[in-house]
Amino acid sequence: MNLLKHIFILLLTLATTTAVAQSTQTISGKVFDEASRAPLTGAVIVLTGAASTGTVTDIDGNFSLSGVPIGRQSVKVSYTGYEDRLMNDILVTAGKEVHIGVSMQERLHKLDEVTVSYSRSKDKTRTNNEMAQVSARSFNVDETKRYAGALGDPSRMAANFAGVISGNDSRNDIVVRGNSPTGMLWQLEGLNIPNPNHYGSLVTTGGPISMLNNNNIDKSDFFTSAFPAQYGNALSGVFDIRLRDGNRNKSEFLAQVGFNGFELGAEGPLGKNKRTSYVINYRYSTLGVFQKMGIDFGSGSATPLYQDLNFKLSSQVSKKSKLCLFGVSGKSKIDFLGNEVDTSKVELYSADPYADERNKFGTTVTGAYYEYQLSDKTSMRFTAGYSGIMQEYKADSLSHIDRHPVPDAYGKLTNGKITGMWSMTHKMNARNNIQAGVTYDNTTFNLLNKDIEPTGAEFVYINKTGSFGLAQAYAQWKHRYSEKLSSVVGAHGQYITLNERMAVEPRASLRYALGTRQAVSVGYGMHHQAQNVYTYFSQTNTPTGPALTNKNLDFTRAHHMVLTYDWNVTEHLRMKAETYYQLLGNVPVEQRATSFSVLNMGADFGVVDVDSLVNKGKGHNYGAELTVERFFDKDYYFLVTASVFNSRYSGSDGIERNTTFNTGRVLNVLAGKEFRVGHKGSVLAVNVKMSSVGGRYMTPLDLAASRAAGHSVYKDNLAYSERQPDYFRTDVKIAYRKEYKKSTLELAVDLQNITNHQNTFEKFYDSRNDKEVIVYQQSFFPIPTIRYTF
Repeated sequence: MNLLKHIFILLLTLATTTAVAQSTQTISGKVFDEASRAPLTGAVIVLTGAASTGTVTDIDGNFSLSGVPIGRQSVKVSYTGYEDRLMNDILVTAGKEVHIGVSMQERLHKLDEVTVSYSRSKDKTRTNNEMAQVSARSFNVDETKRYAGALGDPSRMAANFAGVISGNDSRNDIVVRGNSPTGMLWQLEGLNIPNPNHYGSLVTTGGPISMLNNNNIDKSDFFTSAFPAQYGNALSGVFDIRLRDGNRNKSEFLAQVGFNGFELGAEGPLGKNKRTSYVINYRYSTLGVFQKMGIDFGSGSATPLYQDLNFKLSSQVSKKSKLCLFGVSGKSKIDFLGNEVDTSKVELYSADPYADERNKFGTTVTGAYYEYQLSDKTSMRFTAGYSGIMQEYKADSLSHIDRHPVPDAYGKLTNGKITGMWSMTHKMNARNNIQAGVTYDNTTFNLLNKDIEPTGAEFVYINKTGSFGLAQAYAQWKHRYSEKLSSVVGAHGQYITLNERMAVEPRASLRYALGTRQAVSVGYGMHHQAQNVYTYFSQTNTPTGPALTNKNLDFTRAHHMVLTYDWNVTEHLRMKAETYYQLLGNVPVEQRATSFSVLNMGADFGVVDVDSLVNKGKGHNYGAELTVERFFDKDYYFLVTASVFNSRYSGSDGIERNTTFNTGRVLNVLAGKEFRVGHKGSVLAVNVKMSSVGGRYMTPLDLAASRAAGHSVYKDNLAYSERQPDYFRTDVKIAYRKEYKKSTLELAVDLQNITNHQNTFEKFYDSRNDKEVIVYQQSFFPIPTIRYTF
């Protein structure tokens, strides 16, 4: 503890020491055509405001703008025949150069012929993917750091967007418009990847802590419905994550301590010609350190241990080609030991006092892509990679008499995937551009899950190894009829070799500008998703041996229909409203009449063992959303998102019920303000977030049956009928940034659940005390962060 005190005093001294701040920094980047991806030579980049300065792009579309004052700046990019781009709220610090990518949209008419209409270039949430016209927005690394409660996690940041339902403090699952989080597609640099979270199950898409390091993330896209044709095998939404290139001009370093870990990072050029760069970040868990300091973060006696590595190596091989190697890898473990449980407390993640449970997890993604510019109108990209996920657990029951451990269960689930992808973009002219591509995933798996009886007899849920392939192809065409009207039409197809199922999906959207600041859009998409590998190979134990009764399951299907209204009220204020309807079919349910449906899976740490499934279930989601957002300007911002929706399903018993994700409503209010401190560039920031979510529907506990069985038994015939109290949480983040001559120090504390509101997590039967117990979610918890870039 004395060492920690000395470190804190040293950091406090650094923060309060008078420094001569570096007055300027450099903004560099690349300017390219949005459709063809071709670099634009001679584009003009101007720093707006009092310190106006400018430069032009070179033959490769690159630029470097030096002499930029420290603080938040705005940059205007112009190119003959293209719509101007104005990029606001660029944070410039002494400790790190800024690199931006600027996509430009070609005008349909000469400047003197232009009719004033809505411009995509003025949309501050415009996506990297120009084919997206509904239910999409981009985000950047600054948003993951700025928002209170986000903790630098892209998933928790996205929970603030309209249509995304939060309300589970233990995990960062992305629940979109009442859909299961298993309906999400995660992509990393174009690769379809498994769960990118620590303690993430093979069959889920979320976890307590993200492995994606926000210091490595570039501007990325998030989709919530009717997404473009290039995305497949997903039902609810898409997270298309891009990693940034390292600095090609000079070496830079980072040291950080926060909720996500102790972190070290480095980036810079490789070689004398500076055509190659690297960026790498490594993290190791800090929660164990917090526990030693006496801070109770609600995990009981268990200490989470985890580490991860994010990297990207980029090389501009020639004027027309680029080669990149990238990866994310992490492993985690946690042990719940019954002998260490304080039975006087009921805690989130609390262990069973009569059991020992040991868990290990691991995820790795490694890939490479090669981009080649065939001409100024056509580009191609080849991507190849490997991704894998592992989950291992061992459980022992403890004797009530002498606490002796007896083997109770064991499981080890591994899944590996080799992926190859090719895509092409061709810009026919200013009005028309097309995209096409193919992807093939070859999956290998080794699945074992069994219970062990006291006698040593085993009950095997699954024991299977094998492989299968999933092929996907798409084509899409964007046509701009005029400056006001544009359409996107496309198709996506997929085929799985496991049971030879195939699906073809139409996608379409239309956007019309009502004036200079308003537009309406409509979109439709058919989407299919294969079942997870564990579901396919869950076995039915019969007298003649195990049978694979789920292997021939078809894809689950969803129809998405969306209507959008966009209004750029002012340059810095935007309002967006969307209404939608989703119809789900071919949903796996049990052959016998029950309330089970796979639409309720995906928000837990384990797997669900259900066999004998058939594609006879259905569901539907509908709702309306509103976003009012003031982008950061004049030292403050705010974001208000509201959603009302209904999410229902029918199991094989034919009864329509609420899904477990049907909270009915969500309201998020975020705001932040920066205050300049002194005359040396120091800044104090205060950010606030308030979330109010309708209560979850749970299945009632059957107390009588639980007493008879000695463990929790629920009334499945009343599934998801018992509504819990509403979820409410307020977070406050206070941050301080101090600029030195060639470095930047940032201190922050995230005060989570500052009102200490009790939000219900689960209910279970306590056999020891013969009563129903309510477990509450995270209580008030302060999370400090220290970040130093140099």
